Amino acid sequence: MKRMTEILRIGIISDTHGVVHPRVPELFANVDAIVHAGDVGGAHVLKALRALAPVTYVDGNNDNATGEDVMRFALGGLRFLLTHILPRASKPAPRVVASLRDEPADLVVFGHSHLPHNERLGAVTYFNPASAGPRRFDYPTSVGYLEKRGKDWNVTHVALDERSVEALRKRMNQMSG
Repeated sequence: MKRMTEILRIGIISDTHGVVHPRVPELFANVDAIVHAGDVGGAHVLKALRALAPVTYVDGNNDNATGEDVMRFALGGLRFLLTHILPRASKPAPRVVASLRDEPADLVVFGHSHLPHNERLGAVTYFNPASAGPRRFDYPTSVGYLEKRGKDWNVTHVALDERSVEALRKRMNQMSG
């Protein structure tokens, strides 16, 4: 008898700034965990997310913190490094470089810029879900969705409104280089 592949689903969100977008409960309804990369904007946001799934988060620079905390954890065998301010995947802050040198990660999740990012550099994927809070400039409002089936995993962006579909394409990986 063939064993069914176990599936892990993780919602990734950042820069909510006190707002829970109306689509978030729908998009995260069946996730096993939620990862929030900072600028939460209040306990009410965490409470709403915790009603959907367990939440792991770091404070951002707008959460009465520096936004420079680094949190390490594992979910479904994936090693995460979570921080708010990276700032760039190609040139992460020294504290992130030191943490990755001490303990490798499969996925670095960050926020702060409100710009979507999904880039693999070496053995590490750097992912910024963009902002799920109030719209800034022509940036997208979006979240991330990670799905792991067995050893295979993929992380992607999900636009929270129609305008953000094109904005995701236009603004993707602008923090490269």
